[in-house]
Formats: sequence, structure tokens, C-alpha cells
Amino acid sequence: MKRREFLKALGYGTLASCTALAAGQEKAGKHERREPTMPKRLIEHSELMKPTKSDDKMNWYDISAWGVEGKGWDDTERYYDRFPSRAKGKVRAAVWNLSRHSAGMSARLVTDAKMMHARWTLLSDRLAMAHMPATGVSGLDLYALADDGTWRYAGTGRPERAPKASGRLCAGLPGERRAYVLNLPLYNGVESVEIGLPKDASLWPVKPRRRQIIVFYGTSIMQGGCASRPGMCHASILGRRLDRPIINLGFSGNGTMDIEVGELMAELDVCLYYIDCLPNMGAEKVSERTVPLVKLLRKARPETPIALVEDRTYSHAWLAPATRQSNDSRRKALKESFDALRQAGVEGLHYIPGEPQLGDDSDGTVDGSHATDLGFVRMADYVEPLIRPLVQQGREG
Repeated sequence: MKRREFLKALGYGTLASCTALAAGQEKAGKHERREPTMPKRLIEHSELMKPTKSDDKMNWYDISAWGVEGKGWDDTERYYDRFPSRAKGKVRAAVWNLSRHSAGMSARLVTDAKMMHARWTLLSDRLAMAHMPATGVSGLDLYALADDGTWRYAGTGRPERAPKASGRLCAGLPGERRAYVLNLPLYNGVESVEIGLPKDASLWPVKPRRRQIIVFYGTSIMQGGCASRPGMCHASILGRRLDRPIINLGFSGNGTMDIEVGELMAELDVCLYYIDCLPNMGAEKVSERTVPLVKLLRKARPETPIALVEDRTYSHAWLAPATRQSNDSRRKALKESFDALRQAGVEGLHYIPGEPQLGDDSDGTVDGSHATDLGFVRMADYVEPLIRPLVQQGREG
């Protein structure tokens, strides 16, 4: 399905009318949602934070002192692990090793600082990959809450060496109180992360949200390959747009609907399970594993929406018939499993087609498979209107 046809199917008509509608919504949103620079909802339960350390120029604040979002479990071997320590030996070794990466984790805070620095200790000396920059693999990025209530980019922490990395996130700020989110590395782990502020600045910590969480389970693409920086992964984009905390359970090369991962996911009280594992699975494995995974989650969480997601189309599939066949066979197996589950009476199950996640011009990937920032924005644009009602449906309270 072409991008224009997809938008029309959603009720937007032509691309031009969609653009006009979005512009109108943005204008109306700014008028209706305008808030003070520091929304009260973010600071009413925060107390002034004392620095963890200080030097001649900066006060330093360890973000683990007030906690990060993106952690589903507190009983972790290392603070920034994505799985609890008891998962070691239960999940496959490759999955366990990848769970040490801090993908999807973020710290929320309020500050009146005119500049912000960061220093962080990386778990691995590998700063980058051949197809993904160091800022995405091992870096940080910072978002600020704009006056219209949207989260906007504010700065990047560029890792120039390992394991100790440091640098300025942003400068030249007006010195007014504002909310920020600091996103952690996608393809590396961290031992520690500190935010540095000038001595005349203050910091108010914002505790992690523990309700209305979206769990994203998937592959290297879900983990963030190959975003230029952490906040450009589509799971993070969706979290900002939907105003929901996320848990990123993307595992590069290992998002294969493992029942052991499903058992851990079932422990979490969330508003949506988003399962996007096809890129790491053949059709036979999709047929074998989809039904057991969904039944496990549904038994544990009878009311939580579950979205089964087809894989994105390879950007070069138009030229390579075998590649296109790979997409088609996996999708066929997933759809057959979805239909069987529906016929068996499983409720709250939703299906998201793979077209046109990356658009129709083949420009959304770095290597035909892994998304660029453009690809991730397109994926978020496609998915957002489809899961927004599911997130609303799965809200607690």
C-alpha cells in the first residue's frame, strides 16, 4: 500500500489534507494546551536534590539516586540492566548479554541550569558499529518540555572515548525552570550516569512513572538500530508522543518470541504489549511460537491489549524477489496465527501490517533492513494512530 493510500484508508484523504489536518491540530493544541514553562504535574512531588559530588565548576547528580524509566524490574544484577538477575540462566545467553544494554532507559528531571553536562561510564569499549554512530550506540541525548507541552530535542552527549565518557549536553539556556528527559545508550550498557550543572543551578528529580507502561518486544530495529541517537528510536518517539513510559525489550538478532522472555513480560502490569519479532524469525518459527506467547500473556493479563506487528519491508525488496518472499512468508504465518487465536476466542488482540512502515521510496534504512532516523520517524508516524486507541483502552484507573 502506498503512503498516500494508507493515509486515505485511515480517513485522512489525500496527503495534502492530512498535512492541513495536522497543522490545524498543532495550532489548536498550542492554543488549548499552553502551560507554564514548568508544568506543575512534573514538579509537585519533587524536592530539591542535593548533588552527589562536586568539583570546582560543577555539581554532579547521579541519576540512579532518583531512578530511571525503562526498567521493568528492581531486582537487577546491575542497576541499568533491563532484566532481573534471576533471568540469567533462564533466558538464552545472547538475550541476557543484550539485556545489559540500556536501550529505552531515561531519567526525568527539572532544572533552571543555563548549561548541562554529563559523564557516564560505559560497559563496553565499543563506541560504535560499522552502520551505527557512537552517539546512538553509546551516547546520550536530551529532550526538553516545550511551552506547548511537546518534548523537543535539546542536546547530545557524544562519547569520544570509553569506558569513561563526558561532555556538554547543552548551553546558552535562559536559566528558567524546565523539565528534561535524558535518554541512555541503545547498544551499550552503562555503569553510572551523572548530570553536571553549574554551582548556581538547582535540580528537582522527577521519579519514574510506573503506570500505563508500553512494552516493546522485538529485534535489533526495536533496540534502536540504527538511530543516530537514543531518542530517535521509534519506541522512544512513540513514548514521547503518547506520553507513556516505555520498556524496550529489543534484542539484536534475538527477538524470537522466546517463551522465557514472555514469562518475564507477563510479570509486568502494562497498558500494551507490542510484539514485533518477525525480522529475526523464519515462517516456521513464527507459526510455532506466536500462539503460545500470546496465550501466556493473555492468561497472565486478561485485559491488556496485545499488538502483533508485521516486519517492515526490506528497502531493496523491490529488486530482490527472495527478500520480498522472506517478508511475505513470515507475514502469512503471523496472520494465520492471529486468525487462529481470534477463532479460539482470544480477545484484545490486534494486528498491525508491515506496509508502509518505512514509506514507499526505499530511503528509510541504512542497509536495507535497519532504520535511519528518517525510517524511525516514518515508523512512528505509521504506528501512532494505530496504537493510540489501544493505549487509551489499556489505561489503568
